[in-house]
Amino acid sequence: MATGRTHRPATRSRGIPEATVARLPLYLRALTALSERSVPTVSSEELAAAAGVNSAKLRKDFSYLGSYGTRGVGYDVEYLVYQISRELGLTQDWPVVIVGIGNLGAALANYGGFASRGFRVAALIDADPAMAGKPVAGLPVKHTDELEAIISDNGVSIGVIATPAGAAQQVCDRLVAAGVTSILNFAPTVLSVPEGVDVRKVDLSIELQILAFHEQRKAGEDAAQESAAQESAAPAPAVSGGADRRKGPDGDVPAVMPA
Repeated sequence: MATGRTHRPATRSRGIPEATVARLPLYLRALTALSERSVPTVSSEELAAAAGVNSAKLRKDFSYLGSYGTRGVGYDVEYLVYQISRELGLTQDWPVVIVGIGNLGAALANYGGFASRGFRVAALIDADPAMAGKPVAGLPVKHTDELEAIISDNGVSIGVIATPAGAAQQVCDRLVAAGVTSILNFAPTVLSVPEGVDVRKVDLSIELQILAFHEQRKAGEDAAQESAAQESAAPAPAVSGGADRRKGPDGDVPAVMPA
């Protein structure tokens, strides 16, 4: 099986936009679900709905792959699974190291989706000497002193950082110096990397804050609608003394009709 150090995806060289690349995993997830149900073909509208995009954008994205579907039939599900997997580099073995085996790191190590999606966890690494040798997800945890040797021996090009924020940059620097060129960062900090190194940041607190913003906005809209409804339902104020209220030159003032 080829390793990630010698084979890299061809998406950049083929000129596929980054926005399209970011949507390819969404299409692949939807297609994989269809494949597992033995669905042979799918229309652009059905696949777009399953992936959460509009069908015009989907057809544009697939045009970069050279896949246009068949009129009246749609797209061949199995072929698209293969095509997108190949474009993303998932038809080969990508060894990954996870650094920081706390609660989050251990949860990532136990995630069963890596192997089925082209990734192999080559090693789990932690700075705590007490963790060394302890099995997590069937692998013994290695000490950070072994990081460079592990990367070299396993041909690792992808590293996952799940350390506290204060240790993340140092770990990142060591990963890069050892030859890692892609990093998935779960630490709540921004990493500085040299040109040629890709970093994807996953910050759960930021995602929750964005959701909180939308919840607050929805609550404000609901309150405004309720207030408007109450105002429209309220009866018009009665005019005392039988006076006829007309709008005069100085505004809304009562005008008494002559007898």
